[in-house]
Amino acid sequence: MPQSLSGVYLHLVFSTKDRRPFLRDVEHREALHATLGGISKKLDCTPIEVGGVEDHVHVLGRFGRTLSQAHWVKELKRVSSHWLREGRPELHDFSWQNGYATFSVSASRLEAVITYVRNQAQHHRKVGFQEELRSLLRRHQVDWDERFVWD
Repeated sequence: MPQSLSGVYLHLVFSTKDRRPFLRDVEHREALHATLGGISKKLDCTPIEVGGVEDHVHVLGRFGRTLSQAHWVKELKRVSSHWLREGRPELHDFSWQNGYATFSVSASRLEAVITYVRNQAQHHRKVGFQEELRSLLRRHQVDWDERFVWD
């Protein structure tokens, strides 16, 4: 085959450091989501949906063929942290948590995950971030150690 083709979809989740509610301002949060989408696109990871609430984000994307998950996340966090600190003086101490979680998404489930990411504000009226992440980890059969998840 002369071409290299890929159809890998990933759902990425990460939070602000200590889940601090840095992203309360809805307009600024939406601008951050657009910025994260732009960063992802530059990394050849086509963004499909970006969303979240005041203390975490979800990025659903078609993963590029030429980079690792770790590099994708590192660049999303690095560039967006700089953008947040530069754009909002009150966020001078902003940072993301060290870790992250990624989950594979079947093409047949994309619409459901898009809806899930879009409805984060409604979802989090009932469920906190920690409960949500534990549920995602269980659903995707990921083993974790509570001592090292919540930095």
